[in-house]
Amino acid sequence: MCELRGRAVVETSISAFEFSDIPIEEGSAVNADMTFVDLNNKNYLYVMTTRRVTLVKVQECQVYRTCSECLGARDPYCGWCSLENKCSLRSDCAEAAQDPLYWLSYKSGKCTTITHVHPPQIQRTTARTLSLVIDNLPVLDATFFCAFTAAAKTQITNATRSANGVSCPTPPTDSLPPISPGQHHFTAKLSVRMKTGPDFVATNFTFYDCSSYQSCTACVSSPFPCDWCVGGHRCTHDTGENCRNDILVTGISSVGPSIRSGPGFCPRINATAGGTTEVLVPSGITKRIQVKVDNIPQFIVSTRFVCQFNIEGRVKQVNAQLLGDTIYCEGLEFSYIGNQPNISSLFAVIWDGSKPLDNPENIHVLIYRCQGMAPNCGFCLELQEKYSCGWCQETDSCQVQEQCRHHNTMWLNRQQTCPDPKILDFYPKSGPWEGGTNVTIEGINLGRTFEDIATGVGISHEVNGNTMHVVNCSPHREDYVKTAKIKCIVQSPRNMTTGHSAQMGSISGPIIVKVLNDYTAKSKDSYSFVNPKILTINPSKGPTSGGTRLSIEGLYMDAGSKAEAFLGGLSCNVTRRTVNFAECITSARHMPGEEKVRVKFDNGLRFFDYYNYLYVEDPRINSVESGSGGNRGEARGVPAGGITISVKGEHLNIIQKPQMYVEVDGEKFASNCTSVSAVEMKCESPHVPIDKLDFDRDDREFVELDFGFIMDAVTSVMGLSTRKHNPFSKFRMYRNPVYHPFNEEHGIKYYRSEYLTINGKYLDGASQESDVTVWIGTSTCNVTSLSRLQLTCRPPSIPPESGRGSDSIPDVIVGIGGKLNFTIGKLSYEQTPAPGEHIQQHILIVVIVGICILFFIVVFILILYRRKSTESSRVLKTMQEQMDVLELRVASECKEAFAELQTEMTDLTSDLTVGGIPFLDYRMYTMKVLFPNSEDHPVLRDMNVDPSKRLFIEKGLRHFGQLVMNKTFLLLFIRTLESNRYFSMRDRVNVASLIMVTLQGKMEYCTDILKTLLADLIEKCIEGKSHPKLLLRRTESVAEKMLSSWFTFLLYKFLKECAGDPLFLLYRAIKQQVDKGPVDCVTSEARYSLSEEKLIRQQIEYKTMTVYVSMSPQTAYMSGLDQLMQADNMETPVKVLDCDTITQIKEKSLDAIYRSISYSQRPMKEDLDLEWRTGQSGRLILSDEDQTTKQEGEWKRMNTLAHYKCSDGASLTLVPKQSSMYNISILSEKMEKSHKYETLNFGFNKASSPPMSRATSPLNHDMENGYKYWHLVKHQDNDHNGKDGERGNKMVSEIYLTRLLATKGTLQKFVDDLFETIFSTAHRGSALPLAIKYMFDFLDDQALNHGITDSEVVHTWKSNSLPLRFWVNLIKNPNFVFDINKSNIVDSCLSVVAQTFMDACSTSDHRLGKDSPSSKLLYAKDIPIYKDWVERYYLDIQHMPAISDQDMNAMLAEESRQHAHEYNTNVALHELYSYAVKYNDQLMQTLEEDEFSRKNKLSWKLEQTHQIMTGETDP
Repeated sequence: MCELRGRAVVETSISAFEFSDIPIEEGSAVNADMTFVDLNNKNYLYVMTTRRVTLVKVQECQVYRTCSECLGARDPYCGWCSLENKCSLRSDCAEAAQDPLYWLSYKSGKCTTITHVHPPQIQRTTARTLSLVIDNLPVLDATFFCAFTAAAKTQITNATRSANGVSCPTPPTDSLPPISPGQHHFTAKLSVRMKTGPDFVATNFTFYDCSSYQSCTACVSSPFPCDWCVGGHRCTHDTGENCRNDILVTGISSVGPSIRSGPGFCPRINATAGGTTEVLVPSGITKRIQVKVDNIPQFIVSTRFVCQFNIEGRVKQVNAQLLGDTIYCEGLEFSYIGNQPNISSLFAVIWDGSKPLDNPENIHVLIYRCQGMAPNCGFCLELQEKYSCGWCQETDSCQVQEQCRHHNTMWLNRQQTCPDPKILDFYPKSGPWEGGTNVTIEGINLGRTFEDIATGVGISHEVNGNTMHVVNCSPHREDYVKTAKIKCIVQSPRNMTTGHSAQMGSISGPIIVKVLNDYTAKSKDSYSFVNPKILTINPSKGPTSGGTRLSIEGLYMDAGSKAEAFLGGLSCNVTRRTVNFAECITSARHMPGEEKVRVKFDNGLRFFDYYNYLYVEDPRINSVESGSGGNRGEARGVPAGGITISVKGEHLNIIQKPQMYVEVDGEKFASNCTSVSAVEMKCESPHVPIDKLDFDRDDREFVELDFGFIMDAVTSVMGLSTRKHNPFSKFRMYRNPVYHPFNEEHGIKYYRSEYLTINGKYLDGASQESDVTVWIGTSTCNVTSLSRLQLTCRPPSIPPESGRGSDSIPDVIVGIGGKLNFTIGKLSYEQTPAPGEHIQQHILIVVIVGICILFFIVVFILILYRRKSTESSRVLKTMQEQMDVLELRVASECKEAFAELQTEMTDLTSDLTVGGIPFLDYRMYTMKVLFPNSEDHPVLRDMNVDPSKRLFIEKGLRHFGQLVMNKTFLLLFIRTLESNRYFSMRDRVNVASLIMVTLQGKMEYCTDILKTLLADLIEKCIEGKSHPKLLLRRTESVAEKMLSSWFTFLLYKFLKECAGDPLFLLYRAIKQQVDKGPVDCVTSEARYSLSEEKLIRQQIEYKTMTVYVSMSPQTAYMSGLDQLMQADNMETPVKVLDCDTITQIKEKSLDAIYRSISYSQRPMKEDLDLEWRTGQSGRLILSDEDQTTKQEGEWKRMNTLAHYKCSDGASLTLVPKQSSMYNISILSEKMEKSHKYETLNFGFNKASSPPMSRATSPLNHDMENGYKYWHLVKHQDNDHNGKDGERGNKMVSEIYLTRLLATKGTLQKFVDDLFETIFSTAHRGSALPLAIKYMFDFLDDQALNHGITDSEVVHTWKSNSLPLRFWVNLIKNPNFVFDINKSNIVDSCLSVVAQTFMDACSTSDHRLGKDSPSSKLLYAKDIPIYKDWVERYYLDIQHMPAISDQDMNAMLAEESRQHAHEYNTNVALHELYSYAVKYNDQLMQTLEEDEFSRKNKLSWKLEQTHQIMTGETDP
């Protein structure tokens, strides 16, 4: 028991209270004499006990995270610092003395709290000014701000101080996050803050959207002030604007009186004709549905009504009539295809074409199959009466009466008895002669009531097929399951047989069940009456505490339904039984002694008479030590386990399977022990996963763990290190030893002396020589010594066998405890070869190999010459024929290319339309540029740290953030990292991006740092050996990456307003042009391409087609886009090619259907199947590969529309995967929960959906099965035996390069528009961004300062800083700016455009020839024009008026304000801090050497930061 020291507050002479207890020392009283460590700073107190002096902190304010927790603790030292939003000492709260509300003590009991917000919630599409009533708001001269935080994004608005709080407007509606699908509101955190510092008060605020409700009931029942327009069939927050001249149902949360308020006034389906919410219809039956309706206005009565039923995702509709208050639907045959016993069909009554009546009670149709609900007659007749199911004997199935053909004579109803009962199984299969066994019988048609079988169950004793007699088995009424299960107790057969045979042998016979004495069931297996006998027990003794697993062996040990074992009068819990074996766990006995073993099998009792079980005294443990000799003094081990532990005590040999365990965080890890004698036992140390042990804290040598032994149920040997009386020392877990490999060449050490030395670390922490085994091949090396870092052993004098062959060098393997092995090299008994011998051998081998190669070359040349000379005449004739064919092919191809060049430009310009540009938001755009390979970077999330460490880590990061805001520190930090040779290129890019994220809210300071780093980089470049033109060429420094990020931040607005438009048009134009011709889905080669590498160099025959594609209702619903798709499911015309694969068809279809929707919001093609509706004959799933795929040897060709012979104008449907099998339980569940009904128009197909064909179900082939897949072109290597046509194609493949010109000419206008926009100082009404002018002027000034007069150098600097560093990246990766998908072929085309862009910015002249890359030849005539644009652009910028620092800083400040909260800067600081820790020594040295750093004590501040981050200093 530890002594508690209470902390109390004495308020007056008669008033005091205790507010906390602190444990000091176990079993010791606290001395009344206590003293403060420092009288000037009374934060720590010396507390004395009889044996110890303890330093105690008098307060722990930092543990309280909220104001209520802080004041509720009633700690007189602590109070709530309102402006800093923390619990602290008064001295730690800035300006606490200026206002009592700045620091609130526990006596005030009042926190700064938002008590009321008016209005408490608003419609998302409106903006309002909110009034916040705030209690105890401090009086401040500074400006207040309101912060609205939702979806990890914060919007700031200005706040105005009022008499009792503040007032502030809500953010602009377009800046608020969207409401998630299926939701109707989102809750934002509304907080009040100053310009700097944390939030000092916060509450929740709700933005709702009435228009998200789709039904009247949901609308008017919502917790928001929403009303329903009946005629307009919509929910609105503004009835004056949206519900003029309409009938209105007001919401229950709406303000003001109303006579039509609440869901009771909604037009709705009220109930079925029978008054239930469920209409039962057997599958295959035609039925007319009737439902009651309520609140139907007169204008709705005059409209057309239809009833719609959603069955397995297929919507069927029939006309309906409203007569009085009842809707009468026309008859419909209800059926479904799935294997479920029943399905629920959603039901809706539609008026005016597309407006469903509310269905608040979820009235639906339950379609069922009696056959699916009951597999046999007994179950069938027991189904609920509402289903009207009976047993049709003609078909042996459960059916409704109408579906049984001879239903008058062959259909059994609920009052009749099922014929043909059957016993399927029974258990147990045997029991003792004495009876009393409970037999469980399972079967079918085993009676419908208990009385049917009450007297008809027994065991038939048969001889030669004749029943001699029946042993009665009395059923238990409470265990009877109708038709399926009987449990009965067997009587003894002794009175039916001779006593002698009953005792010596066994009789058997089948189980029989008579149902009403009309039908009899007989089991296939027989039940046996047997005589169990106990032959032996093991062990014969055990501890008095019990827990011993006693094995009882004998005959028929599994007989009967229940077995009970006893040791005298003590129970032994039976755990398992087999035919010849039973096991039980012994109970405890108060003292040692003998007990007789007996087992009761149901009513039969058997004794073991040979000897008794002996209870002996419990084992006792006197010592536990490591080592085989037990000479370590305490128990030691390593995480891998296996170290020998010597245990000494008494009665240790009576336990069958003793175990030793150690305990780590409440989890036990055990190992086996072996008894040597009654007084000695050997154990292996337990294995503990290394991640469970904390060796890193304080770099500990070992970890102490509690341990004990598991010896049956003996508790005295458990928890040896935790017991109160004479506890053992804790188990010491040392680090795993590590043995280093041999450092000789190839890891081979040569045997030179009698001893072998092996190096390592942590070798002798827990191990001794006896725990370590060294194998050399198949022999062992005798270990002679073991130290902390070295092991010495004596190898065998004769070379041992390697175990892998006579010529192999034996491996040297070190094993520790049989659990941990290290292969450290090989030991060779041969002498080390002399260097000269190696050289001579190598020379000889080289000479021999060279002679052989020369001989084979000569022979090969002679053979080749012979073949060529004989074939020349034959080849000449073939070549003449081929040339005639090739001339015609070249002429045709050139003519076709010329026609395309003239016509494609007009076609593309007329066809290309843009449905809005899907720009990424600022955060996603910057993340893709800064961290291109990270989809979900940590800076977008909350910091993931241990909650117990969060407090001091956050404080440490604040300190580190202050250091980063010190220019001297940040520059020295960057220079130190860059000077380290281990600071990789990836690290440089990462650090630069993290710095830019950290300084996003301080762009003025960021720009200052960037200019300083660039100036240093320029000076270093000029002073060094490299040419000045190489500056900024590659990202080799932090400054260069920061420059890229700087432009990324500052040019986003220019991208959205100006440059993004032509870039997106170029992307769309390339994509559309590529899609007009064949694209090989395997190689990504295309007919139309700007890249020579991605050009199909063959003639591909294809035909342009138009198919009509629709989205199935469930596809739109499950993709969450049902609100964006038209309810009538219109078919969309899609231009495709007959040579397109099915995946390509899906891509083009999704592009056409979701043209105006961003790529990330569309359904994925991998989640969809393409279904071809073939009239009334059925539906066919199309796939890239199925059973019809054509196979030619090892080649398989991908399926296309031409493969399926799909005609022009075909109707295709995109359906979810597997939905064609009507497995849409997910959709049904979703729609049932939301009570939402998808209205469909059957204008295209009035008939029910045709049956589905799965003859072409896709196969799961992959590349591992040996097949090669091809689409348009086979790429065969070294194919010298191809057909003549194929050889001809390869010989003149260059003629197809003219297609590059055709594609280039078609896209020329879009490339020109993009380049013109980028290289213009004023274009489309947008002025040149200030950042470009500012940076170019900076580069001009730097060139002037360093005396650089070469204009090409400055030109190169500017090109490397902006066009090549920023624009090229976006041209190659438009997906960094837009929410789009970039295919491989489009990527290759964009790379050609980007290369042209780079060439345009270069000052060097490239000489072109026939061997030049096609990408350069393609734009050879255009590049000089582009170069003129670039030069004019740079010159225009240079002549523009200079930007003042004031204007630039104003622009930077605005950028900082808009995007200050895009990222979690704490995460970025934490990652930067990890670099400071990694290079701490070098960084501290640099800080000590720098003069300005020493003045500002930066090294000391960094050291303080380290201490706070590690928890050494209290936060």
